[in-house]
Amino acid sequence: MADRTPEGSGDGDGIRTFPFPVDLSVGGVGVQVGPMGNGRRWHAADAPLERVHRIDFHVVMLFTEGPVHHMIDFAEYEARAGELLWIRPGQVHRFSRTCEYRGTVLAMQPGFLPRAIVEATGLYRYDLPPLLRPDPAQLAALQASLANLRREYEDTQTLPPSLHTSVLRHSLTALLLRLAHLAASSAEAARRQSDTTFTLFRDAVEKDFATNHSVSAYADALGYSRRTLVRAVRAATGETPKGFIDKRVVLEAKRLLAHTDLPIGRVGAAVGFPDAANFSKFFHLHTGQTPVTFRAELR
Repeated sequence: MADRTPEGSGDGDGIRTFPFPVDLSVGGVGVQVGPMGNGRRWHAADAPLERVHRIDFHVVMLFTEGPVHHMIDFAEYEARAGELLWIRPGQVHRFSRTCEYRGTVLAMQPGFLPRAIVEATGLYRYDLPPLLRPDPAQLAALQASLANLRREYEDTQTLPPSLHTSVLRHSLTALLLRLAHLAASSAEAARRQSDTTFTLFRDAVEKDFATNHSVSAYADALGYSRRTLVRAVRAATGETPKGFIDKRVVLEAKRLLAHTDLPIGRVGAAVGFPDAANFSKFFHLHTGQTPVTFRAELR
């Protein structure tokens, strides 16, 4: 990726932005398709790929080997053979220092496709996942579509430049429609998985919040990683698993304080705080009031 920006330039946050490498594109068209791997020049030799940077164009990498670890918008993704990464304009990313990138890379300049196609293919759907995992049939279709696009890209002899560009746009559109469908399907599957994960977590918290305040313990009991649980709960509620647990504990404490005459220490013990002082600190942290003050205001 050729750096055409002055040294140190960026978007005000010190992160450098790299434009589409027109000089590496066949015929100077707004698309580039080719292999990744040792000795294959698909980006500028002096581009600091292993440092955080932005691009102002689309990059799709289909891997034939893996795993490859790649950071996109400060989240780490692991792509294996037969999987794809789709990086959109403006996203911050960084290449791995230790992984070999092998496969096919597609780069596309904004404006190369007409607006109607841009909308139909969801080119700027930043809510969609960058890591795509096609099933065998989807992968075969994508590989065939990408191979066809590459043949058309490299064929500069059988058509005049204007028709060559038109054919490239049609071939690229066919590929992107497949990618867009895969990305939307992946997002829906991830949403369903998050919904299921959150539902199981919510039910477990409802059952055990009085004795278990540990996110890791819930994750272990449910068979999820802590990171998976965090993503699912945040997607469903906008808060962390710990915040969800604490909110449920506070609600039960308020109920007991308002509707029973249990001593403060007994209320704390009922929601998992054997030590009354620790319960009072927890309650004050989350409500801005001590348990005594809260109860007094309701009586």
